[in-house]
Amino acid sequence: MSDYCIGLTGGIASGKSALEREFAARGIFVADADLIARQIVEPGQPALAAVAAHFGASVLSADGSLDRAGLRAYVFGDETARHALEAILHPLIRTTLLDQCRGADSPYAIATIPLLTEGGGRSAYPWLDRILVIDAPFATQKDRLMERDGIDSDLAERMIAAQASRAQRLALADDIVVNDGSLGHLQQAAADLDARYRALAAAAS
Repeated sequence: MSDYCIGLTGGIASGKSALEREFAARGIFVADADLIARQIVEPGQPALAAVAAHFGASVLSADGSLDRAGLRAYVFGDETARHALEAILHPLIRTTLLDQCRGADSPYAIATIPLLTEGGGRSAYPWLDRILVIDAPFATQKDRLMERDGIDSDLAERMIAAQASRAQRLALADDIVVNDGSLGHLQQAAADLDARYRALAAAAS
């Protein structure tokens, strides 16, 4: 059981998954809000029924699964729709994250929460002991997002703009990793933070 939890956040395509992997390689349990968000809208899950009830059957594929690409394009073009989707999914995601982190068997746990800033920050996640922000320049985010998702420049810019600003995220940070594309830098930052978090968790126990 882990009583010390670190919230990891950052803008879309800032490198959260890469930093996650560095902590996991050091034996640290990672709970990922994006993974949980996908799991809770699998066919047969109550959250999928709630999404379909709110947005209509058009958000479902022919096999009854969620049309993720279609829903994403829709909500990123309509702020009201995006907030409605978040209101359905975020409470369940928060509960699941806490349960997974508290059940971790590593010295501390990482909770990766891409929308931590947008979702209420510390007030929505009072159980986080520290917040770690991974930061990347806008142009780097945009290029990575276009390459990763195979989308055009306009959608990439709208997806980034729909999130909190870099300044808003950095204002929440206890720790910051600047991800400028250097894997060596990312690995060293993770090693340094891992040592710090182990010491903090031990002191808090």
